[in-house]
Amino acid sequence: MSTAPSPRLRTTHSDPPRTAQEPHPPRFLLHSLRPVSRWLIRRRYRVEVLGAENVPASGPVVLAANHVGVIDGPMLAIFAPRPVHALTKHEMFSGRLGRFLHLSGQLPLDRFHTDVAAARSCLRVLRDDGVIGIFPEGRRGPGDLQRFHRGAAYFALAAGATVVPVSFFGTREPGGRSSSLPRRGAPMHVVFGRPVTIDAVAFPRTKEQVETTSQLLWTHMTRELESARARTGRELPGPLPAGDLEPDPATGVTDLGAP
Repeated sequence: MSTAPSPRLRTTHSDPPRTAQEPHPPRFLLHSLRPVSRWLIRRRYRVEVLGAENVPASGPVVLAANHVGVIDGPMLAIFAPRPVHALTKHEMFSGRLGRFLHLSGQLPLDRFHTDVAAARSCLRVLRDDGVIGIFPEGRRGPGDLQRFHRGAAYFALAAGATVVPVSFFGTREPGGRSSSLPRRGAPMHVVFGRPVTIDAVAFPRTKEQVETTSQLLWTHMTRELESARARTGRELPGPLPAGDLEPDPATGVTDLGAP
C-alpha cells in the first residue's frame, strides 16, 4: 500500500470472481446529466470542490466518502472529476426514483445480506477502469468515520484499485435530520484527499487481508478528514437527532462498527 502513484497489480474479468459476462451498469444518464446537474446545484448552494487533482484520470478508482446527509450521494455523482457508479441502499430502487437511479448507473446494495450481484457489478466497473463510490460508514450520521465497514478494502483488493478519500462538509446542518437539506445559499465543501494505491490480491482473499487493509484505509481516511477540516475551516454537523439513525449491520473495524 502506497500513497504515491505507482504500477500496481490488477485483476481482469477472467479472474475469480469472473465478471466477463456481467453487464456494465448503464452510463447514458451518468455522463449526460452531470453538467446540467452541477449548474442546478450551484444555483441553490455555494459548492467548492477541493483536491480534484487527487483523483487519477484513468484506471480503477474507489471513492470512499464520509456520510452526513441525504445529498451526499448525489453530490458525489455530480461533482467527482470522473463519472461514479455509487453503491446505494436497495430500498431506494423503487418507483420513478429507482428507475432514475438505475439509468444513471447507481448500484443497489442489500446492506443486511451478502450481496453477490452488487459485488460483481462493482468489480465489473473497476475492471473496466471505472470509478465506484462507497460510504464506509454504512449510514448517514456524524460523518466522523467512527463506523467503518470493510467494503472499500475488499473492492480495492479484488480489483487492484486506487482509493481516494472524500470528505463532505455542509451537506447537513447541525441539528438537521438525516433527510434534511441545507438552507438555500449554504456553503458546501467536497474535498478529495490523497490517494492510496492497493495491489490486487489473488482469489480467495482472506478475512485477515481485508481486515488489515480496512484498518489501514480507516487510519488514512481519518487523517485526510482532519486535513480537509483544517483546509476548509469547516466542522462536521454532529450527531443526528435522537431516533433518526437508520438500521445498519454492526460489522466493521472500529468499536462502533465491530461484530
